[in-house]
Amino acid sequence: QVQLVESGGGLAQAGGSLRLSCAASGRTASDYAAAWFRQAPRKEREFVAAISWLGRSASYADSVEDRFTISRDNTKNTVYLQMNSLKPEDTAVYYCAARAHWAPTRTAEAYNYWGQGTQVTVSS
Repeated sequence: QVQLVESGGGLAQAGGSLRLSCAASGRTASDYAAAWFRQAPRKEREFVAAISWLGRSASYADSVEDRFTISRDNTKNTVYLQMNSLKPEDTAVYYCAARAHWAPTRTAEAYNYWGQGTQVTVSS
């Protein structure tokens, strides 16, 4: 069992930056691929970024490519999402997810564990 707790959300201005963290407890996070998803009001949850368990491969949604960076520190059991050049359309609740497999995927149903989410609001 893995518990995930997100932090780092908040209010930012357009063009600004935020860094989200996802701390894992329970079974070691190093055996798990991890991802970030987000859900805006009245919209479905969507994929943002994913990273393999050793951090050697990552993938991004087209909408965040070149602006967001996913990384992980397995010594701290923590996954990060550095968000730069934020836009109002990035406003959403951001969720951290983990799956018991080394390879990341963009499919939400493939992830076994989810955090409670952290709100990110970007003002124009």
